[in-house]
Amino acid sequence: MFAKNTQFMSELLINIENLSITRNAAPIITDFSLSVKQGEFYYLRGKVGSGKSTFLKTLYADIPVQSGKVEVLGYNLCTITREELPLLRRKLGLVFQDYKLLFDRTVFENLKFVGEAAGMKNSKRIKTRINICLEMVKLADKSNKMPYELSGGEQQLIAIARAMINDPKLILADEPTGNLDIETSEQILHLLNNFVTEGKSVLMATHQNYQSVFPAKEILF
Repeated sequence: MFAKNTQFMSELLINIENLSITRNAAPIITDFSLSVKQGEFYYLRGKVGSGKSTFLKTLYADIPVQSGKVEVLGYNLCTITREELPLLRRKLGLVFQDYKLLFDRTVFENLKFVGEAAGMKNSKRIKTRINICLEMVKLADKSNKMPYELSGGEQQLIAIARAMINDPKLILADEPTGNLDIETSEQILHLLNNFVTEGKSVLMATHQNYQSVFPAKEILF
């Protein structure tokens, strides 16, 4: 059963008012408004090409806001500066369908790279945080493996561990189960749900209906 801890429901993480997005002159989202508070889980559900990824890219400022108001973790994405962009992204946890792991580095080195990019300077602190995140996804024994030595499901779990390195309040997951079997997909959902019970918020793009696994708020694209 989907769990929600009301202890974390006060902080507003995302505030969207009258957002409109077009792609190749075709409207994707029109006059859309949404508020996401700490401790909430949203499915962004729709078929391939419906605009889910474009919406998520707007939230981490990879695509500029065209019309409307968007605030994420206190940053106004209509006026965000180039200097502020990395500061915003350091506060986010990003998970992608294609994992985006660095295949010339071990699992540990992948996570270390992200920790350093997020501003963590103390090597002992980074190592401790990496170990915690690998324990979260139950892959602590894979620390010295190369990504190509792992299954697709294991690579996605490592990608989730990487997204948690900076202990974000907000996780944006773009089709994280799209390439996985049902059992591994449900494992991913359990993991994301655990984060929500700890007070984090998750927006997960998917073309699957997972309401029978974990009922959550849903936005249809």
